[in-house]
Amino acid sequence: MTLEQLNDLSASAAQAEFLKCCGSRVWAQAMAEARPFANREQAFARAEGVAALLRQEDWLEAFRAHPKIGEKKAAAGQSEQEKNWSAQEQSGLAAASSDAVAQLAERNREYQDRFGFIFIVCASGKSSEEMLTILNDRLNNGPHAELAVAAGEQRKITRLRLEKLLNQ
Repeated sequence: MTLEQLNDLSASAAQAEFLKCCGSRVWAQAMAEARPFANREQAFARAEGVAALLRQEDWLEAFRAHPKIGEKKAAAGQSEQEKNWSAQEQSGLAAASSDAVAQLAERNREYQDRFGFIFIVCASGKSSEEMLTILNDRLNNGPHAELAVAAGEQRKITRLRLEKLLNQ
């Protein structure tokens, strides 16, 4: 999709496209309303500006749009495109040992029990060992700090997906 095509979509169609990038309806609606964008950089800047205004419940909604690391299905429904993007982003797990996958699954459960949401990390280019190290380190955070870290990771994912959306 080109930026021009995105600008020309109806508000509801644009919101659906933006939801593929970030599962927060507030974010997607604000992005749809901010069109037309003069260029990609303006779209990326607006994406960051809107993200800076999101509240905790908006972030939690965005997190639910992702599968857990090592899994394929998100708590919230995903489009085929989102499933493909998640699979690409988690491709570092393809070479993971069964032990590493089991450790990730166990630590994911501990993380969700501790924080109340799934472990979010921008997994692109990361191996299973790297993700496990990050997950173990982040389990030491307090709840408020961890929400901020997870939101930062969501912002990275959103940026990558917005780039992918505009490069189709």
